[in-house]
Amino acid sequence: MPLTFRKSFRILPGVRLNINRHSWSLTTGGHHGPRHTQSSTGRRTISMDLPGPFGWRRTRSTRRR
Repeated sequence: MPLTFRKSFRILPGVRLNINRHSWSLTTGGHHGPRHTQSSTGRRTISMDLPGPFGWRRTRSTRRR
């Protein structure tokens, strides 16, 4: 069984820093609107929780150099 590491820090209200073994990401927004996430690997995600069993997510990835 592999070991995993993930830690999340709340920097400011509505801003969160997420750290794992391979990268870090910064998440803003969320509570009453879309959540924007920018990763150190170049991945950008916009997501939103919708009522019921619905959810919405759009992810764009760029090549890491």
